[in-house]
Amino acid sequence: MTDEFECDRLDRRRRAITDAARALFIEQGFERTTLGQIVERAGGSLATIYKLFGNKEGLLDAVVFEKAASGENLIREIAQCGASPADTLRRLAAVLYERFLDPDDVALVRIVIARSIDDADFARRFFESTAMHTRRALERTFAQWEAQGVRLRGSPDMLAEVFLGLMVSDMQTDAISHGVVARPSAERIAARIEFFLRGAGLA
Repeated sequence: MTDEFECDRLDRRRRAITDAARALFIEQGFERTTLGQIVERAGGSLATIYKLFGNKEGLLDAVVFEKAASGENLIREIAQCGASPADTLRRLAAVLYERFLDPDDVALVRIVIARSIDDADFARRFFESTAMHTRRALERTFAQWEAQGVRLRGSPDMLAEVFLGLMVSDMQTDAISHGVVARPSAERIAARIEFFLRGAGLA
């Protein structure tokens, strides 16, 4: 019972620290945020941060990678709803666009881009645990449709790459331009998806 209580207490403390760190990283950037500020907002102590995360870089890892599997999970959940491939992709596009263009997520992408310049291992782990997992999940979905007799104009891996590229390019543009380039309207996003569906033979 004591061990369970201790694990639960550490989980709550971990969540409070990562929530505070995420908010501060977004508000003022990774470099300008200190561990002391995180402790002040989250409560606890520096010793707890060192115990749970090692250092500020370890804390950034926890903040960035906590959503690593969410794209993969979203694709799996939406694909299992039983809708047609076209309707599945329309719904998936809406959900992924909302997520990828969320201002907080875009702010974190800026941090990832800056961090990746100096840390190739961080960049590699981020790409492999986010983009690659999400793309493979979508590729498996296209392959499953193909196995069920859906005629695709293109291989599953190419279709997955092009479909996700629509969203990722807008996210990266927003992150780099800081809003100088206007985000696409809902109508433009819908038109892009319909163009993709026609090209893929799914309209």
